[in-house]
This record gives sequence, structure tokens and C-alpha cells, in this order.
Amino acid sequence: MDILVKKKETNENETMDEKLNTLRAGVLGSNDGILTVVGVLFSVAVATPNQFTIFIAGIADLMACAFSMASGEYASVSAQKETERAAVREEQGLLKHNYATEVKSVQKYYMARGVTDTTAKQIAEDLMAKKPLQTIIDVKHGLKLGHYMNPWKAAISSLFSAAAGGVFPLAAMTLSPTAYQWPATILAVCLSVSLTGFLSAKLGNGLVKVAIIRNLLVGILTMIIHYSVGIIL
Repeated sequence: MDILVKKKETNENETMDEKLNTLRAGVLGSNDGILTVVGVLFSVAVATPNQFTIFIAGIADLMACAFSMASGEYASVSAQKETERAAVREEQGLLKHNYATEVKSVQKYYMARGVTDTTAKQIAEDLMAKKPLQTIIDVKHGLKLGHYMNPWKAAISSLFSAAAGGVFPLAAMTLSPTAYQWPATILAVCLSVSLTGFLSAKLGNGLVKVAIIRNLLVGILTMIIHYSVGIIL
């Protein structure tokens, strides 16, 4: 009964880890969408007052950013997935042809964590007798057998989050009255990056204040740089 409970808790933790990773990818995608779109908007808006031109430039960049983030996330997670599968295939071969060395690796793993030689050997032999592949994958590679990130989930999360993030500065710049165009956009960017900073800190168990200030500084610097580029152009 205890084993079943522990197994259920492990599966729940793995599912939660996957959800958190997807959420983190979404938050980072939103932040990229905000900064990328506002960069283009500031450069173009300084160079030309034409609202339609600004809107077209902004929407084109928003779409490009969203699909770029999605394809990059898909490629990255797919590569990670293939690497993990390759490690599993390699360990399957080693277990078949070099079992004693694999047991020794598990023993060394526990010895490095302060367990005595004799006890580490007993633990290694016991674990390898019950679940050899799962044990060796965890010990040598830090992986959970059969638990792979879904590249499509990560890609879709990045796609929609990047697009959602870019909508805020785009709407502020193109829908606000001309007199309030710049302050509205600056306010939208500051609020948006503060929110992504807050969420990233919460998801990563980081310092909320530090994350918000860091994102604010990056957002302000991005606006200054691209405003300057627009003036030069």
C-alpha cells in the first residue's frame, strides 16, 4: 500500500513538473513577445507618424516572434527528448553486456552522498535487482524513465504566450489617442514586464521584488535603445 501511495505521489510530482515547465515557457514567451514588439514599435513610431504603418510593422513582428518562439521551443524540447531516449538505449545495452559496472555506478553514486561502502553496495544491488533501467537512468543521467517533455505543448504555449505578450504594447501604441500614444505604450510595457517578472519568480521560487525590478530595467532599456534607433533612422 505504501509503495502504491509513493508511486502515485511520484507520478503527480512528475506531472506537476511538466506543467510548471510549460508555464515557465509561456511566461518567457510572453516576455519575449512584449520586448520584441515594443522594440519594433518604438523604432518605427519615431521614424514615421503613420498609424497604419506602425500597426502593420507591429503585427508582422508579433506574428514572427510568436512563430519563432514556438519553432525554437519545439526544436529544443524535441532535441532534449531524443537525447533522453538515446541515453535510455545506451543504458539498456550496458545493462545487458556490462551489468556489474552499472551496479558499481549506482554504488559510487550513494557513496558520494555519504553512504558507507557496504551499505551503498547493498542499496545498489537491491535497486538494480528490482528496477535496473529506472535506477541507472536516474543515477547516471538524472532522468525519469518514460517521462519526456511534450514538444508540442511547449511550442503551443510559447506561440500563444508570445502573441499575447506582444498584444499589450501593440494595442497601446495603435489604439491610444495620439496625445497619449507614448505614455500609454510605456505604461503598458512596464506593467506587462512587471507581471511576467512576478510570474517567473513565483514559478521558479525566486525573489519577486528582484525579478520585477530586473524585468522593468530590461523593458526600459529596450525602449530607450529602440527609441534611439528610430531617431537615428
